[in-house]
Amino acid sequence: MIKIIECPRDAMQGLKHFIPTDEKLEYLQQLLKVGFETIDIGSFVSAKAIPQMADTHEVMRRLDTAETRSKLLTIVANRRGAEEACQHESIHYLGYPFSVSETFQLRNTNATIEESLGRVAEIQDLAQRHGKEALIYLSMGFGNPYGDVWNVETVSRWVNHLVQVGIKTMSLSDTIGVSTPESIDYLFSNLIPKYPQIEFGAHLHTTPFTWREKIQAAQLAGCKRYDGAIKGYGGCPMAKDDLTGNMPTENLIYFFDELGDNLDLDRKEFNKAMNKATLLFDKYADKH
Repeated sequence: MIKIIECPRDAMQGLKHFIPTDEKLEYLQQLLKVGFETIDIGSFVSAKAIPQMADTHEVMRRLDTAETRSKLLTIVANRRGAEEACQHESIHYLGYPFSVSETFQLRNTNATIEESLGRVAEIQDLAQRHGKEALIYLSMGFGNPYGDVWNVETVSRWVNHLVQVGIKTMSLSDTIGVSTPESIDYLFSNLIPKYPQIEFGAHLHTTPFTWREKIQAAQLAGCKRYDGAIKGYGGCPMAKDDLTGNMPTENLIYFFDELGDNLDLDRKEFNKAMNKATLLFDKYADKH
């Protein structure tokens, strides 16, 4: 079964204008009706670092999850964030950005990779004690601009450490929009057979013209878990190409529909979510 993960948190967090909590909730409630496997719904990180997500506690307190089958995911950057996320029963995944680039890990979380392994162990312990699951985003998974060593052995080395901590779900993240069909195939075709106990996901960034070849490369290499954001909103502030953004969810759906995969999504509710997304993001996007 192909799993589609919708990422409104990733789509929203880069917007310069704050989306009022009531309007966030209205959009998120619509997404909960679609039937996505998981929704990346917020983050418990410093409000100074990501002002758009400062109301995640309030969102989680007010969100009605009684009728949804979607699992909820929030991003955490340390033990404190994980403790805050664990206060909310409806959160299933605690997502942690673990970079395979030492330079980026320091910039993103103010910790070395070794220190981040310690944080992952703490987050994993908290998750297990609260009936949740830690999910790791392997950021800079497809390369980095800092000159740090990048190859499948580097990625595999850190995957191996994370396996020993007990992590079962990892998403390869195209943090700067440099993934190609070749690098996607290279990573997934090496990692998926080597670690059959791990569910590997693809958090790909794309331009309007390269999305199909990227999904196809991941699919042919055996990936079954895909992150997307409706209309490709958000995604990649570090990319050199301004057209690079999140993988559009509608493109994922179109691709797997063509293959005849049963995504088990409510298409009527998805179309409503598409309409709400257009109105919401047009309203709060930076207007130049």
